[in-house]
Amino acid sequence: MRTLRNISIFLLVTLFIMSCENSQKKKASPEPLTQKQVTAKDILGNNNYLAISYGGYRDSLREIQPTIEELKEDMKILHAMDIRILRTYNVQLPHATNVLKAIRELKNEDKNFEMYVMLGAWIDCKNAWTNQVPDHNQESEQNAGEIERAVALANQFEDIVKVIAVGNEAMVKWAASYYVQPGVILKWVTHLQNLKKEGKLPKDLWVTSSDNFASWGGGDSLYHVEDLNKLIKAVDFISMHTYPMHDTHYHPIFWGIEENSKKSSLEKIDDAMLRAKKYAISQYDSVYNYMTSLGVKKPIHIGETGWASYSNGHYGNNGSKATDEYKEAIYYNHMRQWTKEANMSCFYFEAFDEIWKDARNPGGSENHFGLFTIDGKAKYALWDLVDKGVFKGLTRSGNPITKTYNGNKDSLLLEVQLPPVKAKLAVNH
Repeated sequence: MRTLRNISIFLLVTLFIMSCENSQKKKASPEPLTQKQVTAKDILGNNNYLAISYGGYRDSLREIQPTIEELKEDMKILHAMDIRILRTYNVQLPHATNVLKAIRELKNEDKNFEMYVMLGAWIDCKNAWTNQVPDHNQESEQNAGEIERAVALANQFEDIVKVIAVGNEAMVKWAASYYVQPGVILKWVTHLQNLKKEGKLPKDLWVTSSDNFASWGGGDSLYHVEDLNKLIKAVDFISMHTYPMHDTHYHPIFWGIEENSKKSSLEKIDDAMLRAKKYAISQYDSVYNYMTSLGVKKPIHIGETGWASYSNGHYGNNGSKATDEYKEAIYYNHMRQWTKEANMSCFYFEAFDEIWKDARNPGGSENHFGLFTIDGKAKYALWDLVDKGVFKGLTRSGNPITKTYNGNKDSLLLEVQLPPVKAKLAVNH
């Protein structure tokens, strides 16, 4: 009995010590307080988890990285508008890592804060972004390191990173500076899938590539190669991009208006934007049809789509007259409505304007895709949320969230122009 008693005391002491050690580990751990665990399968296509493409850059130079406090400002704004999934683009720069750190801090501060990430790993061809001719048949030596960093972050932030996307528009042929052949993307997707099988990545992590609809087989037969077919079978879902806005300056089929229409100007614009929505849906359908022709059935989500609010180029008042906040708002609402009804995620492009994208041309459309301006003004698409007080008490760079145009819709509409007449658009093309 005494021996048993001594053993019991020893066990109790041991358990107590282990408990204390575990307690100390928990105190030292950066893990979030929230116990809620979800997977990519749970949140993609779930209407309670709105998605958006996100870059927190506030300056014309990307080298000027947003601070974690600035990123936390943005996270609170997006969380207030029910965004729960972000898409980032690369792990070469500190931005994505700091986004994850910002989310982790917010989760530790508030057990009800919930945000997840589709982590992008940038993929290039050999000689991309150099003075040498890009070699599209070989990949960059930098790709292996990019994948390695993405894997490390996915493991370190397992509670936040739910998807790794290999490449951003990395296969589409018009990405002439850097595109690769589908075999390169297939190589790295397969590598990540194998790491999951080996227990070196979370088994519920999903892997994809985020690319133009044509790259997924929805366009020219030039893309219909065996490595693409294998890639479609290898990914956990297809992340496709669709941009009707980019086609407005030469595609009278959906953009131009009828010359003798008796409708009001706003009705004509509304009709054109509805056709733009149907055009996006047709691109989704083309990808779906190609995928199913291979005997594959898996989710397709919208990795990117958006509409700029301003352009001094092809899409502005000197071109197709497509870009203003009114049209942007209509397109945003169309995309949210369509994807919600279809149970798809839509990583709408994008949350905030980023002026580094076309730093030499401040009026370039690439600088104006955000739903918010750089200084935190909500564009017309979000005016109703401002009215509801959704952003009360929140700031961006110290500025409260207010409406563009001082909330005056008449002032906004003064800058809205009709799309060109179909016949003239066809002639200009």
